[in-house]
Amino acid sequence: MKEKGKEKEKENQREAPSSSSKRSKGTTPDDLIPASQRIVSSEEYKKAEGKIQTALEWYRKEVAALETRATGRVTPVLLNPVRVKVPGASDPRGVRLEEVATVGVKEGTTLLVTVFEEHTLKYVEQGIYEAKIPSVTPQKLDGRTIKIPIPKPTVETRNALYTTASRLAEDARVQLRKHHQALLKKESIDKHSPDFSTYQALLDKSLADLDKILAHLKKTTG
Repeated sequence: MKEKGKEKEKENQREAPSSSSKRSKGTTPDDLIPASQRIVSSEEYKKAEGKIQTALEWYRKEVAALETRATGRVTPVLLNPVRVKVPGASDPRGVRLEEVATVGVKEGTTLLVTVFEEHTLKYVEQGIYEAKIPSVTPQKLDGRTIKIPIPKPTVETRNALYTTASRLAEDARVQLRKHHQALLKKESIDKHSPDFSTYQALLDKSLADLDKILAHLKKTTG
């Protein structure tokens, strides 16, 4: 009886393959991962996501500088847009101001720019003018120093700053859409593709983040 029982048990094991065998037949580990998760983990998606975040970070920094000016805080950040076209510079746009001078704050209302080398003073002064920063007018103190009194921002000034931020926002939106379109092209995705919504979510979120940054500035500028 025992032998018959053992034989029957062996026969049943042969007839009923294990559940793991059934699951493994024609199935790969990737098949167990949701499609959306596979997409966001892909190399091309991550590259595009990185470029989009870089564009957002650029806009965030630009708006932070505008907000500083809108609130009337006097900091060296106000002169971030300045580029100095010193002779021999590798970049035709010029070098950053901090590469050729220091910027300090005096009495909370005035910026003092002190150049490292006296012969660069005229190029620094020219760069400040060319940056066209609202209400920023350089005044030469001596051979190495420029004074810049910063007046309290008026309603017109704050409105102008918000207009500038809105223009920059449009430039940023163009970049975000450009990176998104490049991703769709590389992955051969169009609006009718089943995975389109996953790719679209990346753009929608980045545009929403950008709008939040601009909306915050709107509250600051009144």
